Amino acid sequence: MQTDTRRRLEWPTLVMLTSTYIIWASGTVIWADSAALSLLLTALATAQFSSLQHEVLHGHPFRNQTLNEALIFPGLLMWLPYQRFRDTHLAHHHDPNLTDPYDDPESNYHDPAVWARLPRWRQRLLRCNNTLLGRMTLGPFLGSVDFVIKDMALCRAGQSAVRRAWLWHGAGVALVAVWLIFVAQMPIWAYLVSNYLATALLKIRTFLEHRAHDAFRARTVVVEDRGPLALLFLNNNFHVVHHMHPSEPWYRLPAIYAARTQHYLRRNDDYRYPSYGAIFRRYFLTAKDPVPHPVWPVKKADTP
Repeated sequence: MQTDTRRRLEWPTLVMLTSTYIIWASGTVIWADSAALSLLLTALATAQFSSLQHEVLHGHPFRNQTLNEALIFPGLLMWLPYQRFRDTHLAHHHDPNLTDPYDDPESNYHDPAVWARLPRWRQRLLRCNNTLLGRMTLGPFLGSVDFVIKDMALCRAGQSAVRRAWLWHGAGVALVAVWLIFVAQMPIWAYLVSNYLATALLKIRTFLEHRAHDAFRARTVVVEDRGPLALLFLNNNFHVVHHMHPSEPWYRLPAIYAARTQHYLRRNDDYRYPSYGAIFRRYFLTAKDPVPHPVWPVKKADTP
């Protein structure tokens, strides 16, 4: 069912990107006198921007990838370089490695042997992080700190691609800093808070995108939501569809899923939720699964 949608201009993505920049600018300038509204608008726009970066790294909205990446050059999300997001996310798309604590860059699971050696305070912290409330409050800090520490180690080890990614990101963050200092009415500390809130929103999407399962085809979720969060995440809640058709643009995913719903649910062994509301009700204070990988070692071969 996959088609070459990049032969035509993807207007929905361009409209969404333009709207996101307008909302971000409004949050930092026009509504800066209202702290709550300014934080909300800026956080929503920054989270939406991250979703658009995800579209870009998969080759949208133009066939020219240099042009695509120029569109999202500003470092609105200050802790995550786009090129590192791109490289780690594309590695994550190797489905046989999904949830692997070592080979999946986006896995939240730990090797059980490593887990057993962690101090109790850190185990308790990571268990809290496995509830939705914990993922939204602790997750932005734990995830960003862990990511930056690992990337700095790669830089020290001579990984030129990682260094280059951070240098480019530095230029993008500098562009945002110029805006905040000379144009915006929003204090820099408030912008940093909005970055944290934006990351917290994104943690809702990533909280249960993948589960531990012997069959890699059954590790990717579908959240059948068509509300505001689905728009914020650019339909990436239809995640199994995205993993099977990563070159499809965001606005086609719901229709692709609707046309062959049972096919995708057979593929992922019915790993689905009806809405994000259902996820909040079930997991807000309850861990979805353990931190140590429950079926380690991850099997690379799929099962029929």
